Amino acid sequence: MSIPHRAPGGFPVVGIIGGGQLARMCVGPATELGLTLSVLAEDAHSSAALVIPSSPVGEHTDVEAVLAFARECDVVTFDHEHVPADVLQALVDDGIAVHPSPAALQHAQDKLVMRDALTAAGMPCPRWTAASTAEEVTAFAAQVGWPIVAKTPRGGYDGKGVLVAESVDDLDEWLVTAAGRGEPLLVEEAVPFVRELAVLIARSPSGQAAAWPVVETVQTDGICTEVIAPAPDLSEDTARTATLVGLDIAATLEVTGVMAVELFELADGRVLVNELAMRPHNSGHWSMDGAVTGQFEQHLRAVLDLPLGSPRPRARWTVMGNVLGGEHPDLYPTYRHLMARDPELKIHLYGKGVRPGRKIGHVNVCGDDLADLRERAQHAADYIQGVITQ
Repeated sequence: MSIPHRAPGGFPVVGIIGGGQLARMCVGPATELGLTLSVLAEDAHSSAALVIPSSPVGEHTDVEAVLAFARECDVVTFDHEHVPADVLQALVDDGIAVHPSPAALQHAQDKLVMRDALTAAGMPCPRWTAASTAEEVTAFAAQVGWPIVAKTPRGGYDGKGVLVAESVDDLDEWLVTAAGRGEPLLVEEAVPFVRELAVLIARSPSGQAAAWPVVETVQTDGICTEVIAPAPDLSEDTARTATLVGLDIAATLEVTGVMAVELFELADGRVLVNELAMRPHNSGHWSMDGAVTGQFEQHLRAVLDLPLGSPRPRARWTVMGNVLGGEHPDLYPTYRHLMARDPELKIHLYGKGVRPGRKIGHVNVCGDDLADLRERAQHAADYIQGVITQ
């Protein structure tokens, strides 16, 4: 286990479990703040390990490896939400500062736990139930109507672990698999939403909180492909409601660090909570270039209980375009064309191997003309992916 080099002047070491792109994108803000990062990486070539000198390799499921890593850090946070409960508890029992806490993180790890807690707190959610049998599914559908949405409580992301069912027969295999795991499915009404929104919240252990503007997220095959900040044509009432929902959830669950609340907007302006993520999130990548304080700097401030920075936008609009893997593995040659064509474009690639459909980077553009920004972001993402050649 390599020991992170501590900077002089009493600056802390922030440990991040998981070596993905979220950990990688903390490097710039950490450097500017004078902090040292250490990452428990899946392998020596993971996204964050390529740019963080202290990147010991270890499994997030290995209690001893995690403890050995964490004991060299002043605070521990996460690149993902998959650390098992017993490992999290071992960190707490060892006196290590962990943000978000295991008690909060369980609501992002288990969708049934999340729905229970949010419903009990009076947060607006779709109608839902836990179902283990075809009879339970059928009874729920009789109340809310078909189709319904089934979700695996743990482990789903980017559209994985979600199934829109038109009849109970569509869930035969899912119910068998769930029974084998010894857990029910989360079954929800299919919400007739007009679009998807997200509100990003940061909260520190002392209780200070900050919220970025509510954004619109555009999904393609279950993967977020575009974020518009702020959400266009969003009423002040809906924006205020969405922000208050996010702040209330963060306070109720005692979240520390950055949390994303994904929402459905209904035709009447109401919002319903879809998912939670307790870490920097795809819906907040726009803030790296479009806000006074980006989500990665804010997350570091929050987990260290430093005063939070301003989430104010720097421009009228910021558009983020996700870059997904295509058929072309060589990404660097795309820079010359894109930088010459659009000098204001900000490109963020993650140092990951290219696979079709894999998130390998994103682009941000800021300005006053929303239609123009969307076209520029789409062009850049398509060019990097090889969808277009000029």
